[in-house]
Amino acid sequence: MDVSGIGQLAAGAGTPLPTISRDDPAKAHDAAQQFEALLLAQFLREARGSEGGWLGGGDGSSDCVTGMAEEHLAMVLAKQGGLGLAQLIEHGLNLREQQSSDGHHD
Repeated sequence: MDVSGIGQLAAGAGTPLPTISRDDPAKAHDAAQQFEALLLAQFLREARGSEGGWLGGGDGSSDCVTGMAEEHLAMVLAKQGGLGLAQLIEHGLNLREQQSSDGHHD
């Protein structure tokens, strides 16, 4: 799977891509996991829909608790491997760093 489109997506949105240093690969790993967790949380919100919550309540407090639970579940899933997106993103970030250090530009 080609992850080169991620940079184009972020550039098109006006969001600068993070600078990842080879000296700190944990930074790329953490950023990729956080991004995957955000996507998973969005999937969970969409699955729940606007008709009440997972627990059947539609009041503000249950919506807040449900949102926090979705975010926590998404982070746990991402840390356990999730959909595999974090690994692809991390690979893409590291590849981009390697190309820029080798003098190659897209």
